[in-house]
Amino acid sequence: MQLRPHQVRAIDAMQKYNKGQVIVPTGGGKTLKAIYDAIQQFQSETAQTIVVVAPRILLAEQLSSEFMEFITNVDVMHIHTGETHHFRTTKPQVIHNWCKHIDGHKLIFTTYHSLHRLVESNVHVNTIYFDEAHNSVRRDFFPSVEHFSQEANRCYFFTATPKHSATISKPGMNDPDVYGNVICKVSAPELIDGGFILPPKVVVRQMPETVYGNIAERDCNNLYATILEQKIGKVLICASATKHIVGLVSQSNFVQQMSDLGYSVMYITAKTGAVIDGERVNREVFFDTLSKWGKDDSKKFVVLHHSILSEGINVSGLEGVIFMRNMDYINFSQTIGRVIRLHHKDAKNLQDGIIAPGDVQSYHKSFGLLVVPVFSNVGIHTAQKLQVVVDTIFKKGEPAISVVKK
Repeated sequence: MQLRPHQVRAIDAMQKYNKGQVIVPTGGGKTLKAIYDAIQQFQSETAQTIVVVAPRILLAEQLSSEFMEFITNVDVMHIHTGETHHFRTTKPQVIHNWCKHIDGHKLIFTTYHSLHRLVESNVHVNTIYFDEAHNSVRRDFFPSVEHFSQEANRCYFFTATPKHSATISKPGMNDPDVYGNVICKVSAPELIDGGFILPPKVVVRQMPETVYGNIAERDCNNLYATILEQKIGKVLICASATKHIVGLVSQSNFVQQMSDLGYSVMYITAKTGAVIDGERVNREVFFDTLSKWGKDDSKKFVVLHHSILSEGINVSGLEGVIFMRNMDYINFSQTIGRVIRLHHKDAKNLQDGIIAPGDVQSYHKSFGLLVVPVFSNVGIHTAQKLQVVVDTIFKKGEPAISVVKK
């Protein structure tokens, strides 16, 4: 495992403090920090119980796969309702019995939704990592988070987008009793200069004032023109809602138009499931296909979603994102993170010393494209808010902090 300088700083801070926040932009390798720390903890002769908390089942399963690439001397349990080849349960008594009868090191993956099951099991946790920790402030999640903040020996919160509270009635990550202090903060400009992520480029595309009677037809025309003009080969489209996606697919010629241009069309929502070129598939097939196509320079595809792909999920190869809806600071920041990852050829060339870190003009992919279609008054506020987020993170070098005010 080759660690980057900023990752070493974070790990050193975790060795120094038993609780704290690690603030790193998306693409900065937060997971590797946790994995490296876990490896060190599992070197103890005393059996350790380490817990990894994720906002979604998909991300819990992805994190499990990433941890198990490096860690093999442990027993693994998942606490959520998803499918996994590891032992899985959501029953507190079963959790308790499993932990009681395992003599060696234990690694547990769960979601914020199911974390209370672990609380109810009365299992002692040595170390707990909260991934995408801005989710932890949600009212129904917070009691379990607060419990482990006080009861676990070591407790760390990882996020690119902290969520603070300006009111005493709602939790926020600016509560040091629960979240500790910020023990490591890495800026996006540092990661760009180091050759670890790409700068974003915002394009506001003024659409014709033509009024379409059919909203799906209007959006179909806007998307078709935008993709064609910007020459985006692998594009993520952030739809306003599931019905927006269904409308595009069933009430317009979008799929046919994309197919005529050589694109495959994929979409995924909680209601429709995962679909690739009209065929419904399970989520594992969806993400395996997405990863495979992302690494294939000759493959062009469009991915439509509402929120599932915004947070934490490692989507390979995406070149640009088209925003068809407004978002809060956190979702904007997380979505930007999907398209500022290095092209696989650039990553290898940087590693081999063929190109210099930060010399993005020499990269195969030199930026992550962020496109906001604007027509009439629609999209103007989205474009303005997106630019504020980009300026905050990538020019000022600060995280885009979301603040709850009431």
